[in-house]
Amino acid sequence: MLDPKALDDLARKLADSLPPGLRQMQTDFEKNFRATLSSVFSKMDLVTREEFDVQQAVLLRTRARLEALERQVAELELKALGQAASQPGRDGNEPL
Repeated sequence: MLDPKALDDLARKLADSLPPGLRQMQTDFEKNFRATLSSVFSKMDLVTREEFDVQQAVLLRTRARLEALERQVAELELKALGQAASQPGRDGNEPL
């Protein structure tokens, strides 16, 4: 969720950008902007930058681990095929 202070700042900036003729209602507009922005942002599935960075780091570690495991499986498959081909009576095409 968006930081409440950031939400207040955004609502204030929107209210400050109103034309001079509407400035006397600035407080009301600011409250309405804040409520509307809060409602819209709560409906969106937003995460903070910190949460995003943490998940990105987890993803990078997971991807590296997956690549290492894929290499290990490929090596084991080659080793198993080599052993199966060297055994008498097997042509290497039969399942292990």
